[in-house]
Amino acid sequence: MRRRAVLVLGVVILLAGVGGVVGVRWWQSRAPYRPEVLHARATLRIVDQATADAALAPVGAQHAEPGEQIFLGRVTWTPPADAREGDSFRIVLLDKRSHLMPGFIAVTAADPDDVGTGSDGSLDAAAERYPWLRGIGVREINGSFWSAGSAVTVSAVDASPVTFQTVLHRAVEGTPPENEVATGPAAVEDLLVALIGVGPDGQVYWAERLLN
Repeated sequence: MRRRAVLVLGVVILLAGVGGVVGVRWWQSRAPYRPEVLHARATLRIVDQATADAALAPVGAQHAEPGEQIFLGRVTWTPPADAREGDSFRIVLLDKRSHLMPGFIAVTAADPDDVGTGSDGSLDAAAERYPWLRGIGVREINGSFWSAGSAVTVSAVDASPVTFQTVLHRAVEGTPPENEVATGPAAVEDLLVALIGVGPDGQVYWAERLLN
């Protein structure tokens, strides 16, 4: 009887521990606010080099060669009152035709230190959860994982507005699949702009499609 009681107690403790872990993970992944409270908006347009340079100053804009397209975007939102310490955003520009992101993005905000570009695991998680974001994470090619595109990382939830710029170069025949990025010519309507809410541990709260 005593052995059975000890066994039952052990199972109860194990289940409690597992439940506690699941509860912590649920709490960490639970969004402290919904995207609707941000009232986020995005604009995107094709501009000339002078307009891009002025919009990105004092941060340098990417230079375009003759015949290449310059896209200038801006995302604004109301800072969330219920954000946790360490919350951040990702701004994604995705070519809906190829499901590829630009290879380079120039970005600035009121404090340029609040923004940067690159990729991380949150993009993989968002792409897995939202089919319309397919292509923003790493892709497997011949048993290896590659990420050639860039997204905007916003480390401060009150950094609005954020201005970004990219150049879509023409496709080069023979580009290896692992190096493929979004290319032109493209129309504004071909490019999707999304905002992704990310928690302090890199967990994805939600993704909102802002444009196209």
